Amino acid sequence: MKRLYTMLSVLVLASMLLAACAPATTEAPATEPPHTEAPPTEAPATEAPPAFECTDAIGCVDIAPGEPIHIAWIQSVSGATAALGQTNVNGGQIAIDDKGGELLGHPIQYDGEDSLCNAEGGQAAGTKIVADPTVVAILGTTCSSEARAAMPLVADAGMVMMSPSNTNPDLTNPDHPDHHDGYFRTAHNDLFQGRVAAEYAFNELGFTSAATVHDGSPYAQSLQQVFADVFTELGGTITAQEAVNVGDTDFKPVLTTIAAGSPEIIYFPIFEPEGNLMASQKCEVSGLEEVSLMGADGLFTSGFPTTAGSCAVGMYMSSPYVAGDAMAGFLEKYNTAFGEGPASGFAPHAYDAINMFFAAIEQVAVVGADGTVHIPRQALRDALYGTTGFTGLTGNLACDENGDCATGEALAVYQLSQAMVDGSEDLVASTPIWQP
Repeated sequence: MKRLYTMLSVLVLASMLLAACAPATTEAPATEPPHTEAPPTEAPATEAPPAFECTDAIGCVDIAPGEPIHIAWIQSVSGATAALGQTNVNGGQIAIDDKGGELLGHPIQYDGEDSLCNAEGGQAAGTKIVADPTVVAILGTTCSSEARAAMPLVADAGMVMMSPSNTNPDLTNPDHPDHHDGYFRTAHNDLFQGRVAAEYAFNELGFTSAATVHDGSPYAQSLQQVFADVFTELGGTITAQEAVNVGDTDFKPVLTTIAAGSPEIIYFPIFEPEGNLMASQKCEVSGLEEVSLMGADGLFTSGFPTTAGSCAVGMYMSSPYVAGDAMAGFLEKYNTAFGEGPASGFAPHAYDAINMFFAAIEQVAVVGADGTVHIPRQALRDALYGTTGFTGLTGNLACDENGDCATGEALAVYQLSQAMVDGSEDLVASTPIWQP
């Protein structure tokens, strides 16, 4: 037993010695994890831009992406004055074409209503146009009588309207009930046209006596009165101031009354067809054979000379006159687009009016991130009233606080020739005989 114990002790001691002599164990080197990109750091959250809020005093027009910017017209495009109104519409179309048919990334919608060159037509057309809240601006009207009826509606709707051919002084007279906020015109004011006509008759032609005729329209009534006042101021005598009615066909009675005063010239700034008939019948009245005739821009159309006939040869007319390279380019585009030249003198005034709308809209519009265009209506009015130094076909335009934007420089006196009566020469494309 003792021997067995001794042997076990020896074995235990030997194992301890072996353990003591064994090399020390070491930790396995740590394996590095595979290299990975750190996750991207998220950008700090930003607030979405605030939604547009209209604070304009008379509201805003909101035009969603893809929707058109709507410019309307109120023009006389049928009946005897269709040449005037359609020429205005066409002149505006050339401006839209030059813009590529788009504004602020939106297509341009251009349509309108026939206003018939009378107050009733202006009232009806104005009522329909202002009922459409998408309308931003209006090219209108052709005749001053239409503007008198339509403009109160346009003003109440917060819209703007600009006329290429209204010339009645009352429309931009702040003391007259026919004046309303939001009305503008690129046409000349008859305070200027009437003076030009009277000065030409007295100073250039040497006439000292004159008679006038109007048709009761605001345009004709005011224009003949300006002529009469200026002619009298210059030292001339007004022998008669007569009135006719729209729709009359026999003008010999009123011409006979005028003949009794022996005027040297008759100034009748009325419209077709009454003006055509008056001119043709003048030669049938005793005492008027050698009396000169003078009309204004309401009769200045391509068709007037041939319908007025040989009695109108030598007749004088005051009307717009625009020349230069820019105008030549405009006429080329007009002929290409419509197959003929303008039938009246106000096409470039319509072109300028539409381009002034474009400039003012671009100035005040707020374009949202999604392309929505917001047009504040009062801001648009203010931009138009603030227009200065605008280079147009008709001159350098600047709008005063009453809406007159024309400088008056685009006006002249023309004379009808036998070639115009025969139809071989175009009155509207002719060269004037005098400029103020």
